[in-house]
Formats: sequence, C-alpha cells, structure tokens
Amino acid sequence: MRFTHPTPVFDANASSGASFGDLPEWDLTDLYQSEDAPELKRDMDWLEKACADFAADYEGKLAGLDAKGMLDCVLRYERIDVIGGRIMSFAGLRYYQNTTDAERAKFFSDCQDKITTFTTPLVFYTLEINRIPDEQLDALFDANGDLARYKPIFERLRAMRPYQLSDELEKFLHDQSVVGAAAWNKLFDETIAGLTFNVDGEELNIEGTLNLLTDPDRAKREAGARELAEVFGENVKLFSRVHNTLSKEKEVEDRWRGMPTPQTGRHLSNHVEPEVVEALRNAVVAAYPKLSHRYYALKAKWMGLDTMEVWDRNAPLPIEEPKTVDWETAQKTVMDAYADFSPKMAEIAEPFFTKGWIDAGVKPGKAPGAFAHPTVVDVHPYVMLNYLGKPRDVMTLAHELGHGVHQVLAAGQGELLASTPLTLAETASVFGEMLTFRKLLENAKTKEERKTLLAGKVEDMINTVVRQIAFYDFECKLHDARRTGELTPDDINALWMSVQAESLGPVFNFMDGYETFWAYIPHFVHSPFYVYAYAFGDGLVNALYAVYEEGDADFQDKYFAMLKAGGSKHHKELLAPFGLDASDPKFWDKGLSMISGMIDELEAMED
Repeated sequence: MRFTHPTPVFDANASSGASFGDLPEWDLTDLYQSEDAPELKRDMDWLEKACADFAADYEGKLAGLDAKGMLDCVLRYERIDVIGGRIMSFAGLRYYQNTTDAERAKFFSDCQDKITTFTTPLVFYTLEINRIPDEQLDALFDANGDLARYKPIFERLRAMRPYQLSDELEKFLHDQSVVGAAAWNKLFDETIAGLTFNVDGEELNIEGTLNLLTDPDRAKREAGARELAEVFGENVKLFSRVHNTLSKEKEVEDRWRGMPTPQTGRHLSNHVEPEVVEALRNAVVAAYPKLSHRYYALKAKWMGLDTMEVWDRNAPLPIEEPKTVDWETAQKTVMDAYADFSPKMAEIAEPFFTKGWIDAGVKPGKAPGAFAHPTVVDVHPYVMLNYLGKPRDVMTLAHELGHGVHQVLAAGQGELLASTPLTLAETASVFGEMLTFRKLLENAKTKEERKTLLAGKVEDMINTVVRQIAFYDFECKLHDARRTGELTPDDINALWMSVQAESLGPVFNFMDGYETFWAYIPHFVHSPFYVYAYAFGDGLVNALYAVYEEGDADFQDKYFAMLKAGGSKHHKELLAPFGLDASDPKFWDKGLSMISGMIDELEAMED
C-alpha cells in the first residue's frame, strides 16, 4: 500500500516576502468538501469493510487462484489503494498547508492510525504473492492479457522476496509504523515549521531566513546564515535524536530482513541496479573539479573575493539586477516554454492554474519548499510552492509543473502502475525546467543577461547534481556510522563537513555553525537515500535534451509515451527509443558534459 502518508517530495527552498499578484490556493474539494464531509466518512467506512472482506476472501488462497481470479483480486486491491490514497491525500495536503495547526495535525494522525489498522489484514497479500513459484505466475500472465499488464507490479513486489519476514512480523511492522518513522517524520516537520529566526530585528520563519542567502546584500546573507546556524545549533540535539532514531530503526529492520546495505531498499523501490547508482555517484564525484570547483572559483572572481563564504554560494552575480517576477509573468513564462515544446504539454498544465491545483503563497505554518503530490488517479495532482517572486521561483514552478504533467499523463496506467520510481520521477520536472531555461536564454537581449542566465542554470545544476550526490555520500556515512553506536551531534556535524569541502571546492571557507546545516534537509528524514534521484534525473534529462537538440523528428511523441508509461516500464526500456542506456558509464558523462560546456561558455566570456 502506498497511501499510509502523502510523502511529498520537498524539491526546493523557497522563502518569505510581499505580494506578487493574486497567488493561487488549493481547492481540495475535488478530494473532499471538508474533514467532516459525509463522503469522507462513507469512504472510511467502505475502506474498513473492503479490507476485512478482501482478507476474508483471499487470505491463504492466492496460490490457488486461476488467471481471472488473480485479476479480480488485483483489481479489488487497486480499488482499496485508490480510496485509502484519496483519504490520506486530503488529510496530508491540509496538514502541509499549516503544520502548526493542532486540529489539522490531529486529523492527519487519526486518519493515518485508522487506515493503518484497516490495512493490517492486507499484509498477507504481498507475502503470499512472493511464495507463488515463478513458473505458476508466468502461466497466469500468459493466460490473461489484462493480468499480464500488472506484471511490473508483481516483479517489484517479488524483488523484495529475499528480504521478506514472517507474516506475523510483517503485520507487526505495519501496525507499528504509525509510532515509528511516521511519528518522527511528523515531529521533524512540526519542529522545522515552528522555528523562528530573528534577523536585524525581524522575526522570520525558515523560508524567509533561507531566502536571505540569495539576497544581493552580502551583510544580509551573512546575517541570515549566522542566524540559521544559531537556531539549528540550539535545536541540534533534537535533530540529532530524530536522525539517530530513524537510522537505527532502519538498521534494525534492514538487519532482520537481511538487506546487504542501507541503500538496498531504496534501490529496490527505485527499480534501479546498485551498480547504476554507483556509476552515477562515481562519475559525479570524479567531475567535482571540472564542475563545482571550477565554477565557484569563477564566481569568486566575479565577486572580487579570494575566498567564498557559505553565504556567497547562492548569491546573485554582481552584474545581476535584482528582479521580482510577479505570478502572472511566472505563469506566462512557463506556459510559453511548455507550449513551444508541445501545445499538448501546455494544455495539460493549464488546469493547475485555473482550477485550484496550486498553493503558491508563503503562510505561517505552511511546510517549507515545494512538491507535486499525485493524490490518486481518479482525481488529479496538487502542486505546493512557497512563491516569492525570485527568478529561481519561476524555475521551481516549471519543475513542479513538470511533475504535475507527468502525474496526469501516468494516471492512465491505473493506481498501481501510475507511480513512477524516484529515479524517473524527476524526468519531466527537470525537463520542464530545461525548456523554461532555454526559452529565457533565447530571449536574452544582452551579454550580461545571457551570462546571468547561464550562471544561474549552472548553479541550479550543481545544486541538483553535485550537492545531491554529496548529500547521498553524507547519508551513506551517517547510516554506516550509526551501525557502530549512537552518534552525538558533533559526530553528525563531522560527517556533514567531510562531504562539503570535497564537493564545493577549495575556494570556500566554512563558518562556525555551518556544520549543523544538515539539520533542516527533509529528504534525510522523509526518504532516506532519495537524493541521488535528483542527480539521476538531471543527468538523464541532459542526455535526453541532447537528443532533442539533435532534431529527432519523433521526439515529442516518444517523450509523451515515456511519461504515460508511469511505473509500468524499467528505465532501460523507457530510454531505448532515444538510443540511451543509463547502465553505460558514458551515459552519465554525456549529461555532466552539458554542465561543463556551460561553464566553458562562461569562462570564454571572461576573454
């Protein structure tokens, strides 16, 4: 079951500010009218009975089903997934609109508790499927084409076969989840949303303070960075406890399951081979000198600095004129870029703006960052932003809208097959960003404007590729170290710093307090080892975009077919029509060379 919580993927750091036009808010009534809507009670009651009936009809009997019986079973399971997903999407999205509202938090928790209880009898489903011999399942697929469509789901379930526990233990873990990782996730979210920062007499939330790190005024950037360090330092024991507990819980479960590495579970859920991830990681680390080290040395020169401080990393360039982009302009920029690629893409994106599918404003208690949540296939996705009118916020809109378009297209696969592995989930989002960037670059009127755009894109790619692989290395080190015992805040700080200098390069000086900046990264808490998916997605899109630029006449059709496939195909099968193969180490070099090519152009502008 994938609906125990909405697991939003927080994609970007936005921030706080003034009015940028009429910012849209979510209309969640397509899910339910309210938390006490009769339809919600009806669905909750239906779900309780449907789960009990499913267990009564099928437990202990899956191995004896014929092809039609197995198809009926899968379709009933899928319907349960839809109703549970709808309820949890509504509860979760309301909660993320205001994580400090006690009523919303209680409603979210209560829904989670009930659904966990209702679905405990269904744990047998995966366990029994994994005990059916391969040849018996293959015969069922051969006998019924409609059932064969679900073969990728069975393959994904059966990838977990070597790591499956007894029925009783699996039920225990399912029941226990609401007071395990889910509870620590919630503590983290509520703590982060409730933090306050005092900068020059102004009280800000985390979004507003992170926003200062991109301010043109260096003194403001420094003040923001030092206040972040101060507040993270004051709370570091709590964040350390969250990380210690979650990594230990994971280690215990992995050990019982016999998983060879802490990353194994993520690779299995991503449907990607460990050696492919290792090839990506190694290619990026080897490229640090020609990517981040080279770019930041160039940026230091532009800024007239011998040494950069951490608060200079995302600073605007000295030639960059401070610019605020209102919401209407942001919408037009992204929609024009999408329409230039394909009118169909713009058509799919349009309802997000017109039907209340985007929540864009910065509000007290609202979750930080941005995400696109697919809800369920018979409703539609919702996009969350914290829009502050910065040019990078326009790119965040392009990114999240890309996710939304992907989720709309994949919905045709049905609930079980629509969900895309994380490694491929970033494809449409990063491609949407690239389309928007190329549109802006095409319209640049001066050398300075082109330089600013190129530098901004290089920084975004470094943040997506270099920074995320450094995050991945930090997580690998953290989970390995936790296996030997409890980690103090200083231990975790040291692991964080061990990857920062290596990835960012010798031009950086790291202020006292920066060692705690691991504390606010939600991915480490919500989705361990998620972060490599960003680098995977960026490298994949760079390679895809190179094919597009080469003028493949059928590119748009192939691209939409790839998005429509959702989770029904492996990355090898999806990339084959474009002549690409992610298991080839040269594939990653192709993607990374696009970034180094942009840095080449920036260096040439110095002459």
